Amino acid sequence: MKRDYVNENDWPAADVAALLERAASIKRAPRDFRGALAGKTLAMIFEKSSTRTRVSFEAGMFQLGGLGMFLSARDLQLGRGEPIADTARVLSRYVDGIMARTFAHATVEGLAAHGSVPVINGLSDLLHPCQALADFLTVRERFGDVRGFPLCYVGDGNNVAHSLLLTGAKLGAHVTVVTPPGFEPQERVVLWAQATARETGGRVRVTHSPEEGVAGARAVYTDVWASMGQEEEAAGRARAFEGYRVTARLFDAAAPDAIFLHCLPAHRGEEVEAAVIDSPASAVFDQAENRLHVQKALLVSLLGDAP
Repeated sequence: MKRDYVNENDWPAADVAALLERAASIKRAPRDFRGALAGKTLAMIFEKSSTRTRVSFEAGMFQLGGLGMFLSARDLQLGRGEPIADTARVLSRYVDGIMARTFAHATVEGLAAHGSVPVINGLSDLLHPCQALADFLTVRERFGDVRGFPLCYVGDGNNVAHSLLLTGAKLGAHVTVVTPPGFEPQERVVLWAQATARETGGRVRVTHSPEEGVAGARAVYTDVWASMGQEEEAAGRARAFEGYRVTARLFDAAAPDAIFLHCLPAHRGEEVEAAVIDSPASAVFDQAENRLHVQKALLVSLLGDAP
């Protein structure tokens, strides 16, 4: 039976933890996994441009012995109005898996509902599950354990914040999201995360105070204030988020061993000061690298022959 990674909330907590364990194994000994997906193909649908998602998935498939096929909106009949259901059914006859980086989460859900091969959410307006896996692999590498780990995200309650809440809850982490009023994460996502946290011993909190959220955190995370597709809102968002910039002063309120995280691309001087993202405490390029390893773990788990 095929399995998708569209919404991490649909996965048992133990299986999310197993993905991190497999990613760590792949990173330690990549040669052991060469050929794991020999002869397998991955259709990679991109409605949004990308650096990390495209290169990490394409390189990951190659390193596992398979083939990643880049498909932009111009390359598919989706751009001419073909229904998602038809695209999913056709692609399922050709490839072993589908990854989609889309605007609407409903697009990824439609691919998963109508496709007969595994579907991976490379990013949607609701969730960014691969990024959150990379984030917590980075935490695990730096600190050894994710359970009980205090992470604070400061910024927009967007897809990155949603997946940090959900994945963090699955792993038993303590995740705080700090936003300006009116930019909170969706209530349904917070409720999903809270329900999981009650089972795993994790903790989920949403607040409007950067100082309260960052105090004692061992990872401080932020993202751009206006995501792709929100360019017209950029000026208004800049005013709303002015007091939510991760400055050196705010970062100093975190734990002494805290690291700085950002999913990139970053706008120095906007959501984060250069003095923070370019400091020795920054782990942003480890995060970026870890996209490759966690996605290889996902690909092996979903497309491979072994469970």
